[in-house]
Amino acid sequence: MSRVKLHLPETNHFSTELHVRISDINYGNHLSNDAYLKYMHEARMQFFSHYGLSEMDIGGASVIMGDCAIVFKRECFYKQRLVIHVTAADFGTRSFNLYYKFTDAESGQLVCEAKTGMVCYDYTLHKTVSVPHSFAQLFAATQ
Repeated sequence: MSRVKLHLPETNHFSTELHVRISDINYGNHLSNDAYLKYMHEARMQFFSHYGLSEMDIGGASVIMGDCAIVFKRECFYKQRLVIHVTAADFGTRSFNLYYKFTDAESGQLVCEAKTGMVCYDYTLHKTVSVPHSFAQLFAATQ
């Protein structure tokens, strides 16, 4: 069986730290796979906020998730501190990728690699729109 492989950019645009919550632990006594998507959402919200933006306005457009990939590297446990690094890259006309690198805050070990394909969207018209130039320019120097 072939596995998903991600190639994360070396650049890091934002980092945040989150603690593994008891509500995110599964029957295997480790972080549930669906919780990673929630943590990515939290990191994404903080990423946008760091730049004075939100998912509903990244400079004149909203975003909607077009796809997602998660590659698990090791288990995480209750109370573990995770650092989530977020990088914007691969800008197209109407979309871009956000890459997430999860590491253990204490050891620095890689826990998870992930990507969300974000599509610029107009929720009023229910259609895709162009990536705002001002948003793409924030990250142009690191492309």
